[in-house]
This record gives sequence, C-alpha cells and structure tokens, in this order.
Amino acid sequence: MTHAELARPSRKLRVRTLWISDVHLGTRDCQAEHLSHFLKGYQADRIYLVGDIIDGWKLRGGIYWPQAHTNVIRRLLTMSKRGTEVIYVTGNHDEFLRRYSKLILGNIQLVDEAEHLTADGRRLLVIHGDQFDVITRYHRWLAFLGDRAYEFTLVLNRWLNHWRARYGYGYWSLSAYLKHKVKGAVNFISDFEDAIAHECTKRGFQGVVCGHIHHAEIRKVGEVEYLNCGDWVESCTALIEHWDGQIELYRFADAQAREAAKRLAELGELA
Repeated sequence: MTHAELARPSRKLRVRTLWISDVHLGTRDCQAEHLSHFLKGYQADRIYLVGDIIDGWKLRGGIYWPQAHTNVIRRLLTMSKRGTEVIYVTGNHDEFLRRYSKLILGNIQLVDEAEHLTADGRRLLVIHGDQFDVITRYHRWLAFLGDRAYEFTLVLNRWLNHWRARYGYGYWSLSAYLKHKVKGAVNFISDFEDAIAHECTKRGFQGVVCGHIHHAEIRKVGEVEYLNCGDWVESCTALIEHWDGQIELYRFADAQAREAAKRLAELGELA
C-alpha cells in the first residue's frame, strides 16, 4: 500500500471550504499524487486555488507534465461538475492567467483576489501574497534567482530523503529547516506576514488566507488572523473550513501517521 493510500480518508468528508496553494503543476517536485488523494477524500461547497497552481515560469523552459498532474486538473473539474464552486486566485508563477481575471466558466471563476465569509461571520481576504513580497514586486531578477536556489534545495531534498527512506527514516525537509534556521529567511517570512496583515487591517478584513512563501501556518498577527495554505511541493498542506466556521490546518504527514496507526490498531484487534 502506498503512502498516498494510507493518508486517504476512508470516505468523503463533507466540509464547507478547502484552500490549497502552490501546487506548481509542471515541475518535478510537485506532489500531485498526494494532492489527488487528498481531494478525493473531501466533498466541499467551495474550493479556493490560492495561486501558483500551474508553474508558468518552469513551463517556459520546457514541458514536464506527467499523468499525475493531469489527474489533479481532472479531479478539480469533476468537483466543479458535481457542484463545488472553484475559485482560482492567480499567483506570480501563474501570472499569465491574470490577463483573464474575472473570467467565469460555469462553476469556475478566475480572480486576482477574493473575499470569503466564514460560517461564523468573519471576513477573510483570499490572495496569493506575491503582491506583498518586495523581492517579487521590485527585484524580479532576484525572484528568479531565488526560485533557482529553492529548486536546488528541492533536488537535495529528493536525494537526501531517498537515502533516509532506504535506512528507515521518515521524510525530512531541508528547505523547511532552512526557513526556520536562516535569519534572513525568518525575517523575510515575518516581514511578509506583517505586510499582509497591515493590508487586511486597512481594508477592514478580520483575516487573510494566502500562500506564496510555502510556509503553512495559522496564527494571529496583531488583530488579524493569518492563515497560510503552505504548498504541495514539500509540506503537502491545506486549509479546511468546517461547518461551524472553524479552520483547520491539514498536514499530509500527520494524516498519513494517523491512518497508519489506525490500521495497525485494527490489525492488532484481528490478531
């Protein structure tokens, strides 16, 4: 049984809203199979795709598009066909779609930002977040350079975790470690969170759902509820709104561990 199969819920769970971001379809490090299994496990009234779903930057240099990436698109279209409202919020890696903002195709909308009202009445700004990244906005060449450096850490991740798996160790993210340990990266994340929270306060929102920095988190930044979807490249995370308005941070690794423990317990009862 694969890891993805272990992490899949046994039946569809009905929820109010799903948010996913930074899938980066079209790149080798996209965890498309895990995302497909995640989406199969939920029935949602609305799903927000919070930017960088398709990596237009990478596709300019050559096409990489395996069947697993097509399966993600098919899964989203199937959800839309069955009644889920799909709102695609553009990001910097799929900025080529921004020229088509406000496009509506059946249950699918393409926008640059959105407003979400939770079940308990909170107004949330839904935006990718690159607009609040000084490097992306004003130093584009540095953004491309940083993207290449990030790709290099992901290559190291692949090799490192290949050998960790061979020796029985679990997944460990080098890039996530660097984000927590390198002072410049920590300061960048903090500045990003402060900037986006300030914009929410100025515009009268109680919170923000964003992506961009591949760092999943739910926390208060001042009086603003800051919710970052994370990514489906290394951490495999998403946000889920339940029917009472509570928003949960989903982590694939945690779901995988819970399902494995449950199956071991079931086998123990049968023994």
